[in-house]
Amino acid sequence: MRNLKLSKGFSLVMALCAAAGVANAEEIQGQKGMGGGAAAISKGINVTQAQLNGSAKQGVDWLQTNGGYDQTRFYPGKQINAGNVAKLQAQFTFQTEVRESMETAPIVVDGIMYMTTSFNHVYALDAVTGKEFWHYKHKMGPITTFCCGPNNRGVAVEGGKLFMGTLDAKLVSLDAKTGKLLWETEIADPEKGYSETMAPTVVDGKVLIGTNGGEYGIRGFVKAFDSATGKLLWTFYTIPEKGHEGVWATKDATGRDLHRDIAAEKAQLGRDSSFYQTLGGGVWMNPAVDLKTRTIFFVAGNPSPDLYGAERPGDNLYTDSIVAVNLDTGAYKWHYQYIPHDVWDLDSVSATVLLDVKDKNGKMVPAVMHGGKTGHVYIHNRETGELIRFSETMIPQENMYALPTPNGTRMLPGANGGVEWSPMAYNPNLHLAYALNLHQPMTYHVETAKYPGGKLWLGGAFKVIEGEKQWGRLAAVNVDTGKLAWKFDTEQPLIGGALATAGDLVFYGEGNGLFRALNAKTGKLLWEYNCGAGANAMPVSYSVKGRQYVAMGCGGNTQLDFKRGNSMVVFALPK
Repeated sequence: MRNLKLSKGFSLVMALCAAAGVANAEEIQGQKGMGGGAAAISKGINVTQAQLNGSAKQGVDWLQTNGGYDQTRFYPGKQINAGNVAKLQAQFTFQTEVRESMETAPIVVDGIMYMTTSFNHVYALDAVTGKEFWHYKHKMGPITTFCCGPNNRGVAVEGGKLFMGTLDAKLVSLDAKTGKLLWETEIADPEKGYSETMAPTVVDGKVLIGTNGGEYGIRGFVKAFDSATGKLLWTFYTIPEKGHEGVWATKDATGRDLHRDIAAEKAQLGRDSSFYQTLGGGVWMNPAVDLKTRTIFFVAGNPSPDLYGAERPGDNLYTDSIVAVNLDTGAYKWHYQYIPHDVWDLDSVSATVLLDVKDKNGKMVPAVMHGGKTGHVYIHNRETGELIRFSETMIPQENMYALPTPNGTRMLPGANGGVEWSPMAYNPNLHLAYALNLHQPMTYHVETAKYPGGKLWLGGAFKVIEGEKQWGRLAAVNVDTGKLAWKFDTEQPLIGGALATAGDLVFYGEGNGLFRALNAKTGKLLWEYNCGAGANAMPVSYSVKGRQYVAMGCGGNTQLDFKRGNSMVVFALPK
């Protein structure tokens, strides 16, 4: 789960309820396809599967949310580099009609940029000038129930089609040239608390998408839909019907005691085991895809209700876990659970990353990596799921796993992390992973709560502690050792995404509007630009006619209440 920054006197319940409810028809409904007098795209759009397969290694387009199926967010271009980034200048600012939280990663195809906004608008732009080609507005249904802001994190592309998940739990396909709606299908029932903010991933004719809603008593899943028709192909539920009690583990992935009352939990399970249908386990971010082994890797979020564990005895599989399933069938391969029976909302939400690392014997092996809200980066053997190592803690930990109480228990990290949904970047040349972290001291308050039927279901609240400083940290982690190579601290908690480039740079943004470039080897600040609103989206890089660009969405963030805006800002070196 992802919760809000709370001011004095407010509870998380109040804040989240304000972020969910009936859709605003004035803002989010409107004409589909061409609009606003925009010019048409003159060339055909046709992204082949071969292009998607090689998207991470080419230095022209940005074809996937996180760069490629390995999700390293590494751009191999180095025209912009540590030696000249100080000269970087804004080339254009495109302003959308939606002034609200922006968490999108635009994709760029042959000089055309496709970006999304909150409330499921899609824009097609000239990636060099910012000229608008078309603007699509999803016609929202009467009910939208969502956590942490009306965000959308982007579209996926295949052939001449775009794909987007919506706040009212639909999957839509658009014509990439015109913005015309091609098909629409329901992913799940929004009245039961399901919604979509994640970007889809498309591979071999399958559109892969998970679900939000871990705060509303949903049953989490990843689904695959046929990209041509929208027909459902398979479903993997992150909450199994049987076996969700797990092995009654008493320690987390790092060996720390979780203070569970196993006898009481087993007694409760004996009275009722039907709660698997409302156990949560949302999937917030894109899966990584290993084409060689036909495997996808993703993480599942918190159980429901978040804090009141008595309602859900057992380990609550596969919540708070990394999971591997077969790409073609959705069949289970393996999982690894970080926090069994989580009652602190320290769930797994950041995107998985594929890489090669040294194992415990010094041998290079295929691995999959995830940044946790606990403040650790976890690295697993990709074939077996074995935990190879976890990193040094990236942020303070205090009173870890002290149980929530009615009056509130202080524990660090707070419920935002560590690493929130913010995707990491990885530089394969340096073997460094770059993770955006939050430090928000909180108290955890628990209360009895029965399933409310698709409404907010927390079993308590989280509250930030008045007077205690909140801040952020971009940490560089050596993936072969788990040691921190360097850290760069910021005045505000960090949420958004990182981008690494072959020019020895790391780009990221802050809630105060600063979009920054650091030296990837040392963490030294090399360049910054104030966008005028929170830079909390996911930066990308691309090239058009041999010139490299960097793009960043600046619309602020609902979750941490950073200043709202409506801009996509694009940068390049002077000609």
